[in-house]
Amino acid sequence: MSFYTPDTVLCNGETFKLYISKEQIQTRIAEIGMQIDADYEGKKPIFIGVLNGSFIFLADLMRHVSIPCEVDFFKLSSYGDEKVSSGKVTKLKDLDAQIKGRHVIIVEDIVDTGLSMSYIMKQIKEAGPASVRIVTLLHKPGATKYDVTIDYIAFEIPTLFVLGYGLDYAQEGRNLAQIYVIDDSKDE
Repeated sequence: MSFYTPDTVLCNGETFKLYISKEQIQTRIAEIGMQIDADYEGKKPIFIGVLNGSFIFLADLMRHVSIPCEVDFFKLSSYGDEKVSSGKVTKLKDLDAQIKGRHVIIVEDIVDTGLSMSYIMKQIKEAGPASVRIVTLLHKPGATKYDVTIDYIAFEIPTLFVLGYGLDYAQEGRNLAQIYVIDDSKDE
């Protein structure tokens, strides 16, 4: 099976260059999977993927977890087709599973301002889970405005616009197997 891993990519009129390789991503996900196995030994957590961005990360992460687990999805919108958050969160899909008394692991593609994650945590905690932890592929600590504790972080990055591995720009680019950043050298 081949993966879509170009060195640069054109998406919605912007040129993006490689930022985090497929190999770096997979190595880090395997490490997080082992940590989740250890932390949840003897438990059966439910992974809650935040759609659309987390679906690739969640699928790969679950393949690195050997403990019994379940999955469900939550869908929000705070970006639309823009590069920056609108500052408003809209719930597009709620959970199907009952999570009262369950160990919940929220899986997100990226936490930047923390607005969406703050909203999700409020919703999840109101359902009465036994525990809640957050795992994110990317975290932008420099952009964080809301107090959210992230338990597992694959990569901390500066405040950059990124694309690929589930992350999109106006719904395009999710199929890239690596993570890309806008190539500012093209403007020089």
